Amino acid sequence: MVVTGRLVAVAALGAVLVAVVLHDWVGVAVVSGLLCAAVLIDLGSVARARDLTLSRTALTVVRLGHSAEIELTVVNTGARHARGYLWDDWPDSARGTRHAHRLDSAPNTKVRLRTTLTPTYRGDRVAGPVTVRLLGPLGLAGRQTRRTVSARVRALPAFRSERLLRSKVKRLQHLEGRNVANTRGQGSEFDSFREYVAGDDVRSIDWRATARATDVLVRTWRPERNRNVLMVLDTGRTSAGRVGEGTRLDASIEAALLLGGIAAAAGDSVDLLAFDREVRSEVRGIAGRRLQMGLMHAMAGITPALVDTDSAGLVRATLQRARRRSLVVWFTTLDGAAVEENLLPVLPVLAQRHRVLIVSATDPDIVRAASRRTTLSDLYHAAAAESVLAERALVQEALRRRGVAVVAAGPAQLPEALADEYLELKQSGAM
Repeated sequence: MVVTGRLVAVAALGAVLVAVVLHDWVGVAVVSGLLCAAVLIDLGSVARARDLTLSRTALTVVRLGHSAEIELTVVNTGARHARGYLWDDWPDSARGTRHAHRLDSAPNTKVRLRTTLTPTYRGDRVAGPVTVRLLGPLGLAGRQTRRTVSARVRALPAFRSERLLRSKVKRLQHLEGRNVANTRGQGSEFDSFREYVAGDDVRSIDWRATARATDVLVRTWRPERNRNVLMVLDTGRTSAGRVGEGTRLDASIEAALLLGGIAAAAGDSVDLLAFDREVRSEVRGIAGRRLQMGLMHAMAGITPALVDTDSAGLVRATLQRARRRSLVVWFTTLDGAAVEENLLPVLPVLAQRHRVLIVSATDPDIVRAASRRTTLSDLYHAAAAESVLAERALVQEALRRRGVAVVAAGPAQLPEALADEYLELKQSGAM
């Protein structure tokens, strides 16, 4: 049983009445009896909680930074009028507003109550219990109960770089609409014949076609479609490092989403593997328009694991999933120690069978510190930042000498830089 502030107010009014008019034990008994009778009437007339059927949508999806309305449906199947309050409870990270509702439902009616959620980070939030407080017609007392109504809200990555997707796809279509590669070799498809011009590779001359024509003809080639792109997310402890306003993993997810959209538009098959010491998430065999949403759902709940990544295990998992030659895009860090201990020992095995592209989100604060030299303190910071940048440059050069391409940029520039590198590979015929 619960009582309301109205009962307290009526009791206070009764106390004043006893003190002023009925100042004896008879007055106390009369006022107390009336209050008890009113409470019993309320309790006897209150609707039963078991007559209320509560339901919610099992899964609601919202992008990070946006709001979603969660609808809670209340059906009164009883014969009594249901009056009172209802609290729709969600975790604090879901940032729920308007979660307290006034309930007023006549018999055999349905009421829809809406709670607005604005999640603060990616992943699933599981709904808490629904608290229902039913009051009698006098509003003095009632009963309160809690009900479990299963529901989840999934916060997908923000994908702010989606604004770049249309322009990059247009550039891709422009590349595919002309003869973007004149060289023949692995990763190219025959496109058409054209006349030989000075500077063309003589190996591209088609002598049979030339014999049938009056001019020397060469074959032109275009990048193949239906190539494989495997995006590998390193979710170990280095992915938890802060770069800009988010983590290195957040920046990698943003870049992976843009690359996935462009590669799907190019007709390539795109897979995803998130790994640290075990597979955290995976996307395989999804193509076309469903790919983007599949990637967003797969990466929504990925969080950094505070363990060192098993690079050898990651390479084994990659080779198991990429049976034919693919572009392996590995999102990781370029810290000197991490590269020397984890990447360099295992990269030759991977680079022997696949084209490898290392992608890393760099800290923009380091770049700014290297250029700021106003005070003595700034000079010390600039020296430390220059040391980090020099070490990073050496690491990138070491990787390039092993035939591994590198894309390194700040979190805001990383998606576009990766997209441009992919388009360059397409244009050169390497993809």
